[in-house]
Amino acid sequence: MAPELSEHSPHPSTDHLPAICLIGPTAIGKTGLSLALAAELDAEIVSVDSMQVYRYLDIGTAKATKAERQQVVHHLIDLVDPDEEYHVARFIADAAAAIAGIRRRGRLPLLVGGTGLYLKGLLEGLFRMPPIPPEIRQELRQRLEREGEGALHAELARLDPDSARRIPPGDRQRLLRALEIMTATGIPWSRHLAERDQAPLLDNVLLLGLACDREQLYQRINARVDQMVAAGLREEVERVLAMGYAPSLKSLQSIGYRHMIEYLHGNWGWAEALELLARDTRRYAKRQLTWFRHLAGVRWFAPNETAAIRETVTDYLT
Repeated sequence: MAPELSEHSPHPSTDHLPAICLIGPTAIGKTGLSLALAAELDAEIVSVDSMQVYRYLDIGTAKATKAERQQVVHHLIDLVDPDEEYHVARFIADAAAAIAGIRRRGRLPLLVGGTGLYLKGLLEGLFRMPPIPPEIRQELRQRLEREGEGALHAELARLDPDSARRIPPGDRQRLLRALEIMTATGIPWSRHLAERDQAPLLDNVLLLGLACDREQLYQRINARVDQMVAAGLREEVERVLAMGYAPSLKSLQSIGYRHMIEYLHGNWGWAEALELLARDTRRYAKRQLTWFRHLAGVRWFAPNETAAIRETVTDYLT
């Protein structure tokens, strides 16, 4: 069995050649800008998106169209079927292979996407989770139910204050993970993360971030929802279900797909499904921005600041 991985495991660096990464929340305009930059820079695009890896899920994941992919080479799109498991460790391996191939061809890797966990893995590497004995895991879960989050968080603050500072008491999953690692190894999770003996995959990368004010972003999201519906999102979901894929699959419980499934199953009306789709997309965009705001070194621009973005890219590459 492969070792359990979390988002912070070491991964060997490929080399010190430059790369550009374009990030931002959904509907902000990454695709259009990335196509223009790739054409100007002789770059190939590497998708940093946890949903675009799935075949048949095109409209709801806002993939670049086939015509756009003919203009610019794209990687890490349509890798697996909707019922296949895909996770950050697999993404890192696929991204490493794609970036190495791009560089062998003498071209520039342009990473584009909004999945914060995947980006974090590229920039910081992956942390190899030590094995946790089942009895420790069970005992801590029983204590959590018996004593509550506050008591366990206070214990974590005493044993591993660095982890306690970055994990809020309400984050039960990471709270338990930190205590499991401390109990099983006697070493704080924070020290495991700090003691990496290998460099991350990317160590020479220009991080470009797109952002705008909340009202403008929400307008963009509403327009994106309308575009997806007009493009046939409901029909896409019907086709995928007709292929035999279970609606309970992780890939089909993502934003857009689960909303159409609820409508098709008669649980929501059409207007309600669209309203909840827009609402959940807004919430997702907010989570994305939270991820990205914690990244160091991002140069932020409004979507229409293309001249400033090009100037920044030119300065970086020269």
